[in-house]
Amino acid sequence: MPRFSVLFVCLGNICRSPTAEGIFKHKLSQTELGELVFVDSAGTSAHHVDETPDPRAQEEAKKAGYDLSFIRSRQVRDVDFHEFDLIVAMDDSNYYNLKDLAPDPEYHDKIKLFLADYAPDLPKREVPDPYYGGKQGFVEVIQLIEAASDGLIEELRRIHNK
Repeated sequence: MPRFSVLFVCLGNICRSPTAEGIFKHKLSQTELGELVFVDSAGTSAHHVDETPDPRAQEEAKKAGYDLSFIRSRQVRDVDFHEFDLIVAMDDSNYYNLKDLAPDPEYHDKIKLFLADYAPDLPKREVPDPYYGGKQGFVEVIQLIEAASDGLIEELRRIHNK
């Protein structure tokens, strides 16, 4: 039974946040935390609701050993701020959008910036949007998300004394 929940958020929930969901679930499954943490993803916009992740994201994730095919895009809902223990934005724009969308300021402390908070040693503080770029952008997103996922897993180990 999950005791902690994490929601990854980007704009459309078809590139970065589903990649984070897939990678993080995979990495969690290889730890003692796998059954303790519920993971989901969403977008701040409704442009791609119920779509699968971008084919380029799926292709590069598959090459790296991750499956994103089970994920369907959805938009952030008010209830997410109550139900999730941690809401992780991929970039500053979505971070501030989440703060604006929160139904109550009491939820602001749950909102974090993925790279800045869980991979602060990386030269970037945001996961860049690869949507309008080429293949290399999707490869970079995977590498950044892998690093930040490791940092978040370490944080969850501290929280759960594992």
